[in-house]
Amino acid sequence: MKRCQRSLTESIEVLLSLETRPGKTCKTRELPTFERERSIRLWDAYYMAAAEANVAALRHPELVRILDRVWAYSDFVAQHCIRHPDVMLNLQTSGDVFRAYAANEYRARLAVALSPVQNDQQLFSALRTLRGREMLRIAWRDLAGWAELSETLQELSELADACLVGALDILHAWHCAEFGTPIGSQSKCPQALTIICMGKLGASELNFSSDIDVMYAYPEEGETRGLRVTQSNEEFFNRLAGRLTQALAATTADGFVFRVDTRLRPFGDAGPLALSFDAMEEYYQLHGRDWERYALIKARVLDDVQGPKLLTALHPFIYRRYLDFSAFEALRTMKGMIAQEVERRGLENNVKLGVGGIREIEFIAQAFQLIRGGRQPSLRTTKLLTALEQIGISGYLPTDVIQQLRAAYLFLRRTENRLQAWADQQTHSLPAEDAGRRRLAWSMGFDETESFERALRKHQELVQGHFDLVFAAPQASMPHAENSVFVSAWQQANQVAQASEALRAGGFAAPSETAELLHQLRDSPTYRSLTPQGRERMDNLMPLLLTALKNRPIEVTQRLCRLIEAVARRTAYLALLVEYPMGLSQLIKLCSASPWIAKLLTAYPLLLDELLDSRTLYAPLLRGDLAQEIRQLLQTAGEGDLEQAMERLRQFKQSNVLRVAAADVAAAVPLMRVSDHLTDIAEVVLDKVLQLAWDYLCQRHGPPQCSVDGVSYQPGFAIIGYGKLGGIELGYGSDLDLVFLHDSQGEQQMTAGRKPIDNTVFFTRLGQRIIHLLNAHTPSGVLYEVDMRLRPSGASGLLVSNIESFEDYHINEAWAWEHQALVRARAVAGNSAVIECFNAIRHKALTQERDAQSLRREVNDMRLRMRAELASRQSGFFDLKHDQGGIVDIEFMVQYGVLLLAHNYPQLIRWSDTIRLLESLAETGFFSRGEAQFLADAFRSYRAKIHALTLQEQPHHVDETQFRDVRDKVLLSWHRIMDNPHD
Repeated sequence: MKRCQRSLTESIEVLLSLETRPGKTCKTRELPTFERERSIRLWDAYYMAAAEANVAALRHPELVRILDRVWAYSDFVAQHCIRHPDVMLNLQTSGDVFRAYAANEYRARLAVALSPVQNDQQLFSALRTLRGREMLRIAWRDLAGWAELSETLQELSELADACLVGALDILHAWHCAEFGTPIGSQSKCPQALTIICMGKLGASELNFSSDIDVMYAYPEEGETRGLRVTQSNEEFFNRLAGRLTQALAATTADGFVFRVDTRLRPFGDAGPLALSFDAMEEYYQLHGRDWERYALIKARVLDDVQGPKLLTALHPFIYRRYLDFSAFEALRTMKGMIAQEVERRGLENNVKLGVGGIREIEFIAQAFQLIRGGRQPSLRTTKLLTALEQIGISGYLPTDVIQQLRAAYLFLRRTENRLQAWADQQTHSLPAEDAGRRRLAWSMGFDETESFERALRKHQELVQGHFDLVFAAPQASMPHAENSVFVSAWQQANQVAQASEALRAGGFAAPSETAELLHQLRDSPTYRSLTPQGRERMDNLMPLLLTALKNRPIEVTQRLCRLIEAVARRTAYLALLVEYPMGLSQLIKLCSASPWIAKLLTAYPLLLDELLDSRTLYAPLLRGDLAQEIRQLLQTAGEGDLEQAMERLRQFKQSNVLRVAAADVAAAVPLMRVSDHLTDIAEVVLDKVLQLAWDYLCQRHGPPQCSVDGVSYQPGFAIIGYGKLGGIELGYGSDLDLVFLHDSQGEQQMTAGRKPIDNTVFFTRLGQRIIHLLNAHTPSGVLYEVDMRLRPSGASGLLVSNIESFEDYHINEAWAWEHQALVRARAVAGNSAVIECFNAIRHKALTQERDAQSLRREVNDMRLRMRAELASRQSGFFDLKHDQGGIVDIEFMVQYGVLLLAHNYPQLIRWSDTIRLLESLAETGFFSRGEAQFLADAFRSYRAKIHALTLQEQPHHVDETQFRDVRDKVLLSWHRIMDNPHD
């Protein structure tokens, strides 16, 4: 035997000196002397164990060539091979060690392994035997370089999943046989335990020797049936959860399967192992803490039937619908606690918890997930690298930062895996002894310890630098003296004189008035009702706010104090302004420029989210981008959740109107583009509102159907915009003048659903539904006020008109003023066939030949009535819209010209907006080129002033001396056209 051993020893030395090919390429460096000697000793022990077990030793060239490396990296692998030479032989002969497993292959293998199991002892043994084989295989492939890190982490996670599910299936069946089948009290259906994977298992990123973090839940309360003695579902599932935990975590002669940690469950060790879905949801609503939100980011269920319902129910706790910058504060606090523990326990060399370690990368990614995940579904991922990728795609961190964090994460995780693979122990700290450090460096591909540790330090320093930039407290950047002055002013706000003196020292121009505002804010019911955490956030914010306001007029301070009081109860908004100084700066800039914007932000604090990126804040979206944004927002509302869809629509409208207003006050867009943007927003909203209303009614009654001469077709519906919407001239807060049309006709006009109704009823309800979606008050306000009085016969007419009756009305009955309104009308949403019919009717109605004298008289009469009702009644002021020489005079001249000449110049009805109609009328000679240009410039000037006055919350009139020359020239055109024959 000794001679044989020496022969084999010599053979292995020869093999170890050969060029080796881990995988397919890459030469293996020569082992250090102490490792070569160890490998030889291990080989001798392995060979003797194989001989004693009558098992053939490894012969496959790839395995023998790489054996020195694998055994040098992992004593666990070497000892397992020695203790179980048959297992390694099986991996060789089956070929399993040379390939990655297919999806669900672990579950299939475990099902075969557990099929003969009859009792707990056999279950324990089968689980541990399979675990040993597969951990040996995974470790070998990883250490040999035959598997990427991502494959190793995924397979470790899939193995844990399989063990949990396989053991649960058997234990559930045994439990039911012993205690009866658990039945839900509401559904009356059998119940099953849901396993919620947390931490690295939840992310499918399990380490080589990680604990597995799990929680247990069951769908409903109830009791068992099938046996004489019943048991509550609570008792049944808690016993089952305990039994499952024991099956995996208990240490036997065969070792353990996985260490199981259940402390992340509600109430921790003090709480029950398993809770019902309702109880779990209630816990997080009432008692959930910041760190539990952080933990639940990685939650993943192993039950595809009931489990997803639980995660959906918990989403509002994890991902807030607003941008939640309180996550920075919470994670900063958690990091501080971890740092204290690292120092206390001497864990500075810990690659997970130490400075620049894995935890800091996780905190960076999860901060953005917690802050923005409620509004951005792409961030709701359990996988860290995927989250980093999405953060980079969204532009929240620069590309080079994402690349550095990704590289550091992969390096640190590989280091962590190498540490744990050595002895199958859960460790994250670098070895203290030189031999262990040398071995780790060599396993990471470095020839010496120093070069590995330099690379490690470089990654950690980069991570620490990025972590500090992301989580730096804004107050730290404020000059100490200035900070202390404004901290004092706020803290002494209830002593107005002292606060005033501090503000004067800080450079405020109106210290007394400002001190009084601070006193009112600090003494308000809002501040006094804040939680300690809320007060702390307010106390952090106010010195920052005062620093930014010291050179602003007192009116701006008043606006900001009102806004802060309005948003303070939602303290996450205070955190946003504290954590994001640029957002605070933009807020002050906009509130200084426009009290209308300040009022909008005060009423709808959700819009504060828009202040975070100046690149988008001052760049209103184009039509295609608007359509994409609204589509993505509605996807987050949940299918069939109309209430949430209404909220998303309002958020969309308000945020995009804010962008337009911000660009307007910053002079980043011209006047005509302001109205274009506002009109685009309204049209995109109307398109989605029509779709929602249509889908809602079709689900209940089926789609409308018609039959004409035996041919069936589906009638359509269209929304026609009149007034400012039709004329592409919307302003801030404009109503929408709408008319609804449908083209249902024929012998059979019924919907094709289980509850059919007449098409006329369907379309009437559709119109009512659209108005409800637009007009309804929700927490996010109203979408648009709607005016339907321009429909045929006005308020006494049908809400929705048939296209044929609409044509008959406009050809045979409509007044001249209704055709004036039709000049500015255009289809804005709906069925293309109905829109085509409307365009044909509009063309026919507007191109009728008219008597010039009668038309001029009717237009003049309507203008006089409007002046009597709407013109300014205050002397010394000029109403920009309704007074003589204002906007309406220009519009009426244009409409008169179109109605008078369109029968000879049908190209006049191509447009519905006043500016292009002026250009078209100039081409006919109705206006001279110069006159048309002047009227267009006057029209733009008036509208620009109205926009500006709206943003300043001022009425739409100016001193009568303003625009006097412009007004007089408009009146000259009016008298020339409307007071004299123009046949």
